[in-house]
Amino acid sequence: MLQTGKIIKVLTGVTICTLFTAGFTMQETPEPNAKVANEVQAVTQHQMQVSNETSKYVKLTEKVKEEQRVKAEEEARIKAEEEAKRKAEEEAEAKRKAEEEAEAKRKAEEAEAQAQAQSQVQAVTPVAGEQELLAALIFCEAGNQPYEGQVAVGAVVMNRVRSGAYPNSISSVIYQSGQFGPAMTGWLDSVLYSGGYTQTAYQAAGDALAGVNPVGDCLYFGNGDWGLQIGDHFFH
Repeated sequence: MLQTGKIIKVLTGVTICTLFTAGFTMQETPEPNAKVANEVQAVTQHQMQVSNETSKYVKLTEKVKEEQRVKAEEEARIKAEEEAKRKAEEEAEAKRKAEEEAEAKRKAEEAEAQAQAQSQVQAVTPVAGEQELLAALIFCEAGNQPYEGQVAVGAVVMNRVRSGAYPNSISSVIYQSGQFGPAMTGWLDSVLYSGGYTQTAYQAAGDALAGVNPVGDCLYFGNGDWGLQIGDHFFH
């Protein structure tokens, strides 16, 4: 019995030691697991940090790309506006030059036509007494006008002689019914027979007979308000 009790005590002691050792081992085991967990947590945090930095980089890259796109569009818009402005200025300049050329051509054509018209005015050899008759009419109609205005009155008479719409002689034109007031009232004959016209009027008549014509193809003159004005008269 005593021996059996000793065996039991020995077994009990062994069991207790075994349990104590097991418990100690169970308490020490978690330490490696905690370290791993900390490392895992650290890795996870690092990955999250890297992910955040990557996200920030992506956003920054997208922002830079957007700014570059906006800048490129703005530069393209400015370039397009400048190009449109340049083309508009070129078109305006071309139009201006075309208008100037057209105006210059028109003036040249008018000058040529006027020169041709003047070249077609031929001197008329007056019949005896026609220069005196024309001088008397010039004196009556424009004796108080500048010399150019006196020649212009003589030129109107000569234009009518050449026109084909009026009689073809100076005297017939001057005495045509209802045309020249001095011829109708008798004043013209009075000046003509008395030689009352001036030397200026006589010279103006001579120039008109020679083809001097400051009024072009005008057939009328008067105190109106339209036509070519020379002195107080308007020629048309």
